[in-house]
Amino acid sequence: MTIRVWGYLDEYAAEREEILDAVDTVFGSGRLVLADSVRSFEEEFAARHGVPHCVGVDNGTNAVKLGLEALGVGPGDEVITVSNTAAPTVVALAATGATPVFVDVREDYLMDVSQVAAAITPRTRCLLPVHLYGQCVDMAPLEELAARHGLAVLEDCAQAHGARHHGRPAGTMGTAAAFSFYPTKVLGAYGDGGAVVTSDAEVDQALRRLRYYGMEERYYVTALPGHNSRLDEVQAEILRRKLRRLDDYVAARREVARRYAEGLADTALTLPETAPGNEHVYYVYVVSHPRRDEIIAALRERGIELNISYPWPVHTMTGFAHLGYREGSLPVTEQLARGIFSLPMYPSLTADAQDTVVENLREVLKALS
Repeated sequence: MTIRVWGYLDEYAAEREEILDAVDTVFGSGRLVLADSVRSFEEEFAARHGVPHCVGVDNGTNAVKLGLEALGVGPGDEVITVSNTAAPTVVALAATGATPVFVDVREDYLMDVSQVAAAITPRTRCLLPVHLYGQCVDMAPLEELAARHGLAVLEDCAQAHGARHHGRPAGTMGTAAAFSFYPTKVLGAYGDGGAVVTSDAEVDQALRRLRYYGMEERYYVTALPGHNSRLDEVQAEILRRKLRRLDDYVAARREVARRYAEGLADTALTLPETAPGNEHVYYVYVVSHPRRDEIIAALRERGIELNISYPWPVHTMTGFAHLGYREGSLPVTEQLARGIFSLPMYPSLTADAQDTVVENLREVLKALS
């Protein structure tokens, strides 16, 4: 039997009646696009974050893209972010016509905010911190820099549903925040989905126009750009049901993380640490070892799947070669990418399955020592 790095079937079995009821609710409503389920989810997700506005969109990539466009980011602008994120963060940024400017990260994988000030130029329009792996970037220095230079801040919260930083929820510390509801996420749909939250009424209005062809009323385009980027009613209704369980999902992930920390504490692995002031939600459980590839191959032979999030920093990809970054440009990012890998992590991962992962991993590490 294979132990997968992520799976949803046990969770679906436990929640099946509620998920199917959500589907039936939408199909029986007579409204399939931008109707009651999207509207209700937007209200509930906004309330969860203590902000007045949430705009549901079709996926997390477009949440970043539309979020940037709503903040006025476009061709000729620069956006400061990191390279050790999922490529869609930067693909979405580039799709606005703006130029990504990368800063390095700390040993805990989070943006090194001490490098941001030096990266600001007259063309800088926005800061795009990525709350990676389930915990938040140190936001206070970014907020101060943004205020001083008149910059927008778009938080990438795709991996941080439910995370907090000094008591503040991820997604409430910038001008706006982009979320993904891809199935693997801490709050995942049964397909694609995304959202942008904000406290700015003008940004909210721009987002609603951007996701609906540039229209503010049917058939009349008010301004461009415009996209067809609406959150699906079925996914919205499923997300409404799952949002009520978010605290349970987070608690289960933290328990899986606790068991890993306990079972692997005396090994040669570098285990994740929670940065000061953070409340980690463990979207993925990332460890590091210099012989990463051998470990992954050995565990695969034993029926255990591992993953690398992410093997190639964005600035090293040929699709971004035009930006001019060279090997050594972001030394910490590059060094970390050579050793990181992720262990199985999801709320329904059983203690027995996790024990199997830990036992086999310990055996492999011992053989490599």
